Amino acid sequence: MLAGKRDLARVSPTPGFTKLINMFTMNKTWRLVDLPGYGFARVARKDKAKFNHAVAEYLEERPNLCCVFALIDSSLPPQSIDLEFVEWLVDSDVPFVLVFTKTDTVKPGAVQANIAAFTARIAEWCENLPEIYTCSAKERNGRQELLGVIEAAIAEIQTPISPTKVVLEEDLSVKPWNLPRQGRGE
Repeated sequence: MLAGKRDLARVSPTPGFTKLINMFTMNKTWRLVDLPGYGFARVARKDKAKFNHAVAEYLEERPNLCCVFALIDSSLPPQSIDLEFVEWLVDSDVPFVLVFTKTDTVKPGAVQANIAAFTARIAEWCENLPEIYTCSAKERNGRQELLGVIEAAIAEIQTPISPTKVVLEEDLSVKPWNLPRQGRGE
């Protein structure tokens, strides 16, 4: 949906068969990185920890990582695996936003109820709620908003920070998941 091309990423009809990290260079300026779903990769039990470790290492060790789009199925009530992943993102200081997907598959009231239930659960341990977006790949809803997040992250990277800039005390409330890391945008 973000790239505007159908069938760009390989998708299996059965969840869990995507085991690769797929990287796409967009407009020669940023990379879209498609990570396998953190809970569905169909690998042997002994390999699952190694697999999840590789994804975690990728997210923690990328100095040029600007923002993770944590994709949450809006047609479902909060899933423990999604909650655990978001908690891990917060604890690991990985910049992220929540993107509730498949908004075209259920009624708008159900989408809003599931989003409210999810945010209520993470509010218990998340000091500041992350930014929240909704989208539908089928209907392309939310595409412009998500591209706006990417554009803002790129602009922030390209804006030099003055070494004499003074950070005021009230500026310290900025959410860590909205701060892009230095380097080329991913």
